[in-house]
Amino acid sequence: MPLISHFYGILIYIYSEAGGQHNLSHFHAKYAEYEAVFDLDGNLVSGELPRNKSKLIEAWCLLHREELYAAWTAWNESHEVVKIEGLR
Repeated sequence: MPLISHFYGILIYIYSEAGGQHNLSHFHAKYAEYEAVFDLDGNLVSGELPRNKSKLIEAWCLLHREELYAAWTAWNESHEVVKIEGLR
């Protein structure tokens, strides 16, 4: 489960779940005991995070949209891990 970014206690991962191909480009976010899945535009797909942390993820996605798509493509084509700077 490769970590691609982290900021304000939020860990961002891109990985393949067991059992197959992804239909939706997404990443996983973990914060404390919370876990959620977001699409690459920062929309919550499943799970839950505190609202203020979800807003930080939305902002991060807007700032790093091209990098997120590049990281998603690299991981799915060759399992290359591309790191993305977190918020400061």
